[in-house]
Amino acid sequence: MLLFGRVVDPATNYFSCTDKERAIFEAGVKLGSIYHQYTGIPINENNVDYVERAIEKATAAQPFVTKVKVSVDRRKVGKAKSTYRYKTLLGDMMDVRLQIRYGNAVVEGKMAWVPSMRYPLMRFKVLKG
Repeated sequence: MLLFGRVVDPATNYFSCTDKERAIFEAGVKLGSIYHQYTGIPINENNVDYVERAIEKATAAQPFVTKVKVSVDRRKVGKAKSTYRYKTLLGDMMDVRLQIRYGNAVVEGKMAWVPSMRYPLMRFKVLKG
């Protein structure tokens, strides 16, 4: 069983894959949860910094995460002109980078808007393992 921090990963025996494959899986889980948990929340120029930090702190609390950086495109947030002075956070506003360490593998996960696809694409790069 793999140790993370001082805790044994109880899920190790449920996976039949390499450390690299598990790190990629974990990166996908984290990016998917960020997208699906946070799109649609109210955002404006006054709370954008707090939203970024809250997403980072929540993601960093999950197992195997060693780094996380969330940036919201302030140009797209702008000054909300609706009656209630906020917009909702959308996938095209977020740029997320995180790093996962599992065993001997380190993977960088990224979610960012790809204009040519008109889509917030999630992808990864193996840094070690």
